[in-house]
Amino acid sequence: MQLFQGSAHLKNVETTNFNTSGEPILSIQNLRRDFKMGDEVVHALRGVSFDIHRGEFVTIMGTSGSGKSTMLNILGCMDKPTGGHYILDGEHTEKLSRDALARIRSQKIGFVFQSYNLLSRTTAIENVELPLLYNPKISAEERHHRALAALKMVGLEDRMNHMPNQMSGGQQQRVAIARALVNDPVIILADEATGNLDTRTSYEIMMIFQELHRQGKTIAFVTHEPDIATFSGRTVTLRDGLLKKDVVNEKVQDARAAFEALPPPETFDDEEDA
Repeated sequence: MQLFQGSAHLKNVETTNFNTSGEPILSIQNLRRDFKMGDEVVHALRGVSFDIHRGEFVTIMGTSGSGKSTMLNILGCMDKPTGGHYILDGEHTEKLSRDALARIRSQKIGFVFQSYNLLSRTTAIENVELPLLYNPKISAEERHHRALAALKMVGLEDRMNHMPNQMSGGQQQRVAIARALVNDPVIILADEATGNLDTRTSYEIMMIFQELHRQGKTIAFVTHEPDIATFSGRTVTLRDGLLKKDVVNEKVQDARAAFEALPPPETFDDEEDA
């Protein structure tokens, strides 16, 4: 069994072969992040290495304290590592200024959060337009066109003028996904994107992510739910700040089939009444 590129120096890491053709879109090498807590130093990440190639759908898993939240903050250019390298789309982000990191966030990364993070007094299409407001090269007309196209991709063009409080949790998350897509980012980072949703709605959201993956989007999906990880092509598992597993999912589950196999909503209601 061959170790995955960039992880050969680690021990006790379960790995599997997968396609590594071409330069990775994202590469972290011996990534470390320390936090000083009083007189003690907490080692949140302790030398993690892996690559994500263009078009991959990768799940990053780990329990509380595993380092996955710290990892996400670094991948999203919201924090810098204590040591090691983080290369995104050819740029060494650990060497960049705060302004340069802000540019990376706005132009190359699409974020999807657990709590949606929509502006409450702003319509769906205005929420989707937000990332484009910081690009002076894009006109108001082009901004509207791109936002509408992104909403169509997630099936919500008919809700473009609705406020968040007029939409369900699943619809709000679709708006958040559209917002992540509108800048055509090199990678989508999803942080527990199904964490606030019931099973049926979670599977609906994973159907969207699988469709985006089929269209060639690169996705890194952070979750603690093993069933959600089965919808991705590869799973990276962190534990105690270390990379413990990096494996291909040989039997990727189809989110649509999983959704259709669920009992109808009224069955759940009957069980609760019982």
